[in-house]
This record gives sequence, structure tokens and C-alpha cells, in this order.
Amino acid sequence: MISFRQQFFSPRMLICVFTGFSSGLPLYLLLNLVPAWLRTEHIDLKVIGAFALIQFPYTWKFLWSPLLDLYVLPVLGRRRGWMLLTQTTLLLVVAALGGFSPHDDLGIIVMLATLLAFLSATQDIVLDAYRRELLLEQELGLGNAIHVNAYRIAGLIPGSLSLILADHLPWHSVFIITALFMLPGMAMTLLVKEPVSGEPPKTLRAAVVEPFREFIGRQGIQGALLILCFLFFYKLGDSLCTALATPFYLDMGFSKSQIGFIAKNAGLWPAVFGALLGGVWMLKLGISRALWLFGAVQLLSIFGFYWLAMMGTHSEITPINLLQLALVIGLEALGVGLGTAAFVAYIAHSTHPAYTATQFALFTSLAAVPRTFINATAGWLVEILGWGNFFLLCAVLAIPGMLLLLKVAPWDKGLDNAPHFKSGN
Repeated sequence: MISFRQQFFSPRMLICVFTGFSSGLPLYLLLNLVPAWLRTEHIDLKVIGAFALIQFPYTWKFLWSPLLDLYVLPVLGRRRGWMLLTQTTLLLVVAALGGFSPHDDLGIIVMLATLLAFLSATQDIVLDAYRRELLLEQELGLGNAIHVNAYRIAGLIPGSLSLILADHLPWHSVFIITALFMLPGMAMTLLVKEPVSGEPPKTLRAAVVEPFREFIGRQGIQGALLILCFLFFYKLGDSLCTALATPFYLDMGFSKSQIGFIAKNAGLWPAVFGALLGGVWMLKLGISRALWLFGAVQLLSIFGFYWLAMMGTHSEITPINLLQLALVIGLEALGVGLGTAAFVAYIAHSTHPAYTATQFALFTSLAAVPRTFINATAGWLVEILGWGNFFLLCAVLAIPGMLLLLKVAPWDKGLDNAPHFKSGN
């Protein structure tokens, strides 16, 4: 049995920091920086909300994930080759994005943002597969907690630093600087070793069919459907809640620099604390109970947004108002970070190491459906309901996922009866 100290200080956990950061940066750029950019350029809120539709590659990535299991690029190996290719192209696309005008070149911006989402989703496929093959079975909880929280810390670059820079630099410079933060992930890819994994599928048919056959055969049809429903609903409420977080803060009267400064300080430490707390708790409690506890904190964080909305728009920002914003951002960072940590650990536990890319992509694709399609209605819902009622709706939508835990991860049974697979190297 490996001790917590040995797990925490394992080189594999350091690698999880870099995989999380590389994975989170492009997504949070789409979620935070692009909406803030468009809002400051006075693009209509409904148009900004509809921008969530460009994230459709995250929901369809399972369609091309078998190709990443089947084909190996001529350099760096089966996983690392795809990692370096996607990271390099992501850097170039992000750097180019800010060179266009939202008023004159909105169509080009949509195309580049869609390409960015495709490349980001493809990077997620290979990073998830790499991490599942890298970690030992008992390291899945801690490793995925560290990955998820590094993922959220990466959001502080487009959600904090870039917003602060936008008050002092032109947007094209902001996007170039943001793009350079892909370099640490590229360095990690070049320095790490290729993980030990099973034999790749011999044919495209095997790469496509076998992962689905194995999952249904292991869980049964009813069990598989329950798991898929849970993956759809567990993050639905908090995903919709944060869909327009930055425009919401702007509408409440906060400036870009204030949002960036508060997000940097109030969002960073709860995320770091969440990484340590989540990993330790999952070791002590197990993934099943962590889903219950972290999901409750995740649900509570939605009411922070409701509370801030009830304060109304501020004509003048006071230190008290900044403290209120800090509390909301901090609780959101803690709650959503914890919930996502347990959620991703559950997904990793549910995959078979022989089919990591395809099964992981299938599960995370389903989880991304709310963020992509339902979040596209956020601007429309806000205009109809107002911010306060919108956040109450988000809280209601978070409840079905919690109820499904009764079936997929009962508190008193955990995941001990789930099959265990050998992984790691």
C-alpha cells in the first residue's frame, strides 16, 4: 500500500499539474476571456451566450478519439506525439485570435474559436488517456484531483491576468501573451516518458467497437445507461451557472481589472486548498462519498451567485462589494473544483485501461453537452428571467445529478465492487 506522502510527492503527480494546466488554459480562454472581450466591444449578450455552441467539439470528441488510439505519429510515441501537435497548434491559434475585430471580423473569430475548441478537445483526449495510463489505480483520486485543480488554476490566466492586461494593452497583445502559457505543457511533453499501455487496436473497427462493447458488457445495459445519465446531469447546474460569469460580474458594475485581481487572489487559494483537501478526502472517503460531499458544496456555490445578483448593479464599487465578489469567486473555485475533482476521478475509475482514449472521451463528451448546448441558452434565459431567477434555475438543475448518486455511487457501498485494472508504469 503506497502512503499518502509517497503518492503526493510522486513525479506522476507533478505531471498531473502540467496536464491539468495545459488542458484548462484553452477552455477557460473560451469561457472567460473571449466573452469578456466581446462584451467590452459591446457585442449583444445573446450573441455572446450563443458562443457556447462553438464548444461542440467537446461533446463530439469521442467520434475521432479512436483515431488517437489507432494511429501513432512518427515522433514521440502514441500519446506524446499527439500531445505536442495539439499544444503547438493551440499556441498558434490563440495568438492569432486577438488580431481580429469583433465588429468587423466576427465570422473569422467564430471559425478560429471553433478550431481552438477542436484542438483543445483533441488535446483533452490524449491528455486524459496519458494520465489514465500513467497513474496507478490507487492514485486515480489524488492524481485527478491535482489535474482538475491545476486545470482550474490555468483559468486564472485568461480569467485574471489577461483581463488585467486588457486594461493596459491592446487585445492582440493580450492574446499573444496568453498563448505563450502553452509553453510549459509543451516542455512537459518533451521531457516525460511514454506511459506503458496495452496493445493499440489493430483496425479502425476494433478501435471504434471494442470500447463500447467492453463498457456495456462490464456494466450491463441498465447500469451503463444510469452512468451515462449521471455524467450528463452531475455538472449541469454549476456549468450553466458559470456560463456567463464574467459578463455577470461586468453587469454588476465591476471593472475588468477588479474582476481579474479578485479572481487571481480569491480563486487561486481555494483552488489550491481544494486540490489538497479533495485528494486527501478521496483517499480517506473514497470516490463515491466524495461525489456526495463535493457535489453538495458545488450546489451551495450556486447560491453565492444568487446572493451577488440580489445585491444589484453597483454604481460605485466599495471595498465591501469587492469582498462580496471575492467570497462568491472563492466559494465557486472551491465548490466546483472539488466537485469536478471527484467527477473526473469517477470517470477515470470507470474506464478500462485498454480503451482509455475512446472511453474517457465518450464520458467527458457527455459531461460537456450541458456546457456546450444548454449553456448556449444562458444569455436568452438571463434576459427572460433576470440574473437572480437564472441562478435559482441553475440550483434546481443541479439536483437530478445528486439524486442519481443513489444508484451509481451509493454512500454506503462506494465503488469497491467496481473492477480494478492495472495501470501506471
